[in-house]
Amino acid sequence: MSASVQHAPGGRMSLVTRTVLLVSAIATIAAIIAGLAAYPLVRNAAEQQTRSDLVRLADLTATALDRGDTGRRGEPLPRPLIAALQAAQVTGYLVAPGGETPPGVPFRLMDRVMAGESVSGEGETDEGTILIEGRPLAAGGAVILEQPLTVVGVQAIDAFRRLAVGLIVGLLIAVPIGIWAARRLIRPLRAARDAANQMAAGSRDVTLEPEGPAEIADIADSLNHLNMALVSSEGRQREFLLSVSHELRTPLTAVKGYAEALSDGVIAGEDVARTGTTVALEAARLDRLVSDLLDLARLGAVDFHVDPVEVDLTELLRDAGEVWQDRAERDGLSATLETPDEPLVVHTDPMRVRQIIDNLAENALRVSPPDSVMVLAVRREGSTAVVEVRDSGPGLTDDDRAVAFEPGALHERYRGVRPVGTGLGLALVGRLAAGLGGSADVGLAAEGGARFTVRLPLEPSVALD
Repeated sequence: MSASVQHAPGGRMSLVTRTVLLVSAIATIAAIIAGLAAYPLVRNAAEQQTRSDLVRLADLTATALDRGDTGRRGEPLPRPLIAALQAAQVTGYLVAPGGETPPGVPFRLMDRVMAGESVSGEGETDEGTILIEGRPLAAGGAVILEQPLTVVGVQAIDAFRRLAVGLIVGLLIAVPIGIWAARRLIRPLRAARDAANQMAAGSRDVTLEPEGPAEIADIADSLNHLNMALVSSEGRQREFLLSVSHELRTPLTAVKGYAEALSDGVIAGEDVARTGTTVALEAARLDRLVSDLLDLARLGAVDFHVDPVEVDLTELLRDAGEVWQDRAERDGLSATLETPDEPLVVHTDPMRVRQIIDNLAENALRVSPPDSVMVLAVRREGSTAVVEVRDSGPGLTDDDRAVAFEPGALHERYRGVRPVGTGLGLALVGRLAAGLGGSADVGLAAEGGARFTVRLPLEPSVALD
């Protein structure tokens, strides 16, 4: 298996390469640390083994000399023993009583061995430290064996070299295993990447099978949920666009029809004024739809503009209440106001607040049956001002309340079931409330229907800058 470096698109290193390099780095660091820790142990073991071998050679040499064993060619020692001494770089000395001390042998050791005692120790020569083994001979005198301490280093290095070879072999084995493991690990990641690219290209029939470690399987689950959310969101958007198109076409058709009738002279003189009024109303309706669409678009942009001033919400709601009480009376409903006795001054944009009230009241009147009630309320709660619209209409379910402020969501659910608008009004309320630094929510009203509550900060908000 090749361990070539792989690069991801854009020149970035791939996960396989990163994993292999990481595994290799860890293995290399582990090998270095193991080597540094093992070298003193290996050297100590080698020194002990060397001393043990020198002791054995000294005993064999003394025994051979005491017995008079010689080689075939008259050597003082048997040839196998001579070969062993040469292989171990051992130098032997026969010392007669009163003879010269071999180089590097301390006098104390020399005195002890000549006194008939076996000795072990170290000495110093011009070439460095030596290991010394001395054995007294039965015929008198002694045999002294000297071995350079560098032999220990050579043996330690040889043992360490064998250890290093084993570690390198392990590293060479670890790299292919790392490549295999990394490729197996990133296989579901690549599948997730391909699925995400397909979703970005517009495909919505993408389903991932969760596999691999739990964290990677979670990515597959999240992408599947994202795909389902995209399908649902795009479906709502299509329904929303169809609904808006229908709502725009209705007043356009009326305006176009009356305009053609006027240009063709079909409408008599006494009906021109009434026709003009109808055209004006349909044009106003069309203007309101276009304005709502523009406001909804601007609310998501950075140039959403508000003009905050000091405004009395109590007075603002009473002014709005007069309009909506008259409108409710014409539709066979009753509208009541709940306002505090004192002014409730807020630093906000009065036009946007009025837009919130009008949209909520319009929505309440649309869904409420005759003889029902609508309540417009304003009050103070702590550091916030509360604007509330309640009705005794059919209300909203828990699922409805979760999507009440999404464009077109309720329109899609209740089209053909109850009177619905374009789905823009409540979406505007939610985004206007956020744009004014507050929030909007929906719940159950004491009157039996829905309760829409908008909370606005009493002090200037960053959102109004």
